Amino acid sequence: MSLNPDLFTSVYKPDVLSCLADLSNDEVFTPPDVANRMLDMLPQELFRDPETKFLDPACKSGVFLREIAKRLIAGLADKIPNLQERCDWIFKNQLYGIAITELTSLLSRRSVYCSKYPNSPFSITQFDNVQGNIIFHKIKHTWQNKKCIYCGTAENGDLNDIAREGMESHAYEFIHTLHPEDIFKMKFDVIISNPPYQLNDGGNGKSAKPIYQLFVEQAKKLNPRYLTMIIPSRWFTGGKGLDDFRKTMLHDKRIRKLVDYENFKDVFPGVDLAGGACYFLWDRDNTGSCEVTNMTDTVQGRMIRDLDEYDVFIRQNKALSVVRKVLSWNKHNRVLSDVVSARKPFGLPTNYEPKDNGVPCYFIQRIGKKYADPKDIDDSKGYLSKWKLLAPKAPIAGQTDFSKPVGFYYDRNTRIAAPGECCTESFIILGAFDSEDEVLAYRTYIYTKTVRFLLLQTVVSQDVTKKNFCFIPDLGHYQGVYNDQMLCKKWNIAEDEWEMIDARISAVGGE
Repeated sequence: MSLNPDLFTSVYKPDVLSCLADLSNDEVFTPPDVANRMLDMLPQELFRDPETKFLDPACKSGVFLREIAKRLIAGLADKIPNLQERCDWIFKNQLYGIAITELTSLLSRRSVYCSKYPNSPFSITQFDNVQGNIIFHKIKHTWQNKKCIYCGTAENGDLNDIAREGMESHAYEFIHTLHPEDIFKMKFDVIISNPPYQLNDGGNGKSAKPIYQLFVEQAKKLNPRYLTMIIPSRWFTGGKGLDDFRKTMLHDKRIRKLVDYENFKDVFPGVDLAGGACYFLWDRDNTGSCEVTNMTDTVQGRMIRDLDEYDVFIRQNKALSVVRKVLSWNKHNRVLSDVVSARKPFGLPTNYEPKDNGVPCYFIQRIGKKYADPKDIDDSKGYLSKWKLLAPKAPIAGQTDFSKPVGFYYDRNTRIAAPGECCTESFIILGAFDSEDEVLAYRTYIYTKTVRFLLLQTVVSQDVTKKNFCFIPDLGHYQGVYNDQMLCKKWNIAEDEWEMIDARISAVGGE
């Protein structure tokens, strides 16, 4: 079968993969323009080298391999003038993929080979098997102590072998092995992908465990020259299953570029996920600082930074100067993460049933203030006898786009709990004091835009925990009324920095 040279130069409108990426789906498909932005980060001479090998270990639509093929077809024109011979070489010797499901394997082959069966007469290059170099093998989870030893999903959850009989197990081949190098038995120059993000872990409700970090870690084991993946930005501050991954990423000097989107929809139009998304370039043979790019509708600015300047990653380049000034002022290093309570400050879960009498207790907003049984209360931290400022553990539930002004705390969602009053896990304690005057003064401190801006720098999800307060100074004693003018003067915050703070944080009562 001879190829029409116009096949690869014609512009098709609309691109079916762009349409697919716009759909709301459990599997987040990468738009072609995003795939090309990631490919633009790579040295372009890679696409002029017939020996460069590319791997997508989590193929969904095949968009990465398709766009790489376009670049190789153009880049190798001088070295392999005959189009058919060029395509045969590229598809058989340079492009490899591992599909995440049987369906995506067919979709990827259709995108890359123009036929879901690359041994058919309709394939642009002829393989002697039905998969070509885009493979899919049904893998089972390996259970130990009722968890998969590779991905951590629960044996009794939604993905167990019995419940999923005849269906996809989502036991992704690339991460369900100790030896990923044995899958293709070759070295790769470039690994590029948009991996699956999470799996049900058998927790309460629809609890999910992140798994995208496993793909990144597994890819590093293959030691490619370059690695680029697009993943949720929640790893910036760690959290569930991500603390070790965060530390590793922040200290990895081979990450040379990081592009961050605070609004997930700016990357994936059909998907709404709190915290945004990012993609990075990992360069095996070149270490140094990282070029960080903040993206909204347009490029907001680039900065060369050390990702490990702090234990959590400050995503906004412009916010760095504010954080640095505040921490420089705070020489005693007293911060509110040492003051704010952990989850379940009184040991009462969110689903705790209200009692008819007992200790006054704050429940979710729907229930309000009811009672808890004294014997159910854990007062090991001594909170019960104090005046307390309570705040919801998810103060920005419903907001997924953090590029828009964020409020966090205001009169309608915080509570002043008197001595003898407690709360369920729906709340955390922002501060506990001996007097009502001090807790009221402290509340004015928390309500300032400046303090809430410092909080924003560590938040990449709708939940807020004590660790998110690590940049906010603890003043020790609180009295009177605090305002932003006072704090800007105290912390030497410049006028342009205040304008940024003012634009990013909602006024109290304006949420």
